[in-house]
Amino acid sequence: MTEAEGRTAVIAEARTYIRTPWHHMADIRGVGVDCAMLVRRVYIDCGLVPDFDPRPYPQDWHLHRGEERFLGYILDYAHEVAEPLPGDLILFQLGRLFAHAGIVTRAEPLTIVHAYSPSGVTLEEDVTRNATMMERNKRFFSLFGAV
Repeated sequence: MTEAEGRTAVIAEARTYIRTPWHHMADIRGVGVDCAMLVRRVYIDCGLVPDFDPRPYPQDWHLHRGEERFLGYILDYAHEVAEPLPGDLILFQLGRLFAHAGIVTRAEPLTIVHAYSPSGVTLEEDVTRNATMMERNKRFFSLFGAV
């Protein structure tokens, strides 16, 4: 699969989760998913990473620990990039750690698919229209291109 085909596949797969209810540690399209399991499931189902399972994890782990657990899983498979392209990952700092992720579907305006607890559902949204997300520290990662 070419990089362009891979990016297209990631976006298409991520969008199949839109309207899936938010549910901690779940990864079943149409039934329930959280942000970590959404990005895990999409990249596994697109054949870009081997199957792995980070569960169990507490829902509020990012508030009470200092270890960048989620970021560690991302760095096992992806490299940081300055500017995202469609199909890349975005991580947001929540509390003390980077603990929320989405899949970039558009670079301008920055649009992502993410399972978002406050909305109770997986949605595709322009990040610039979500004040809470805009004020968070952000980092971008890619499974594509050179490291």
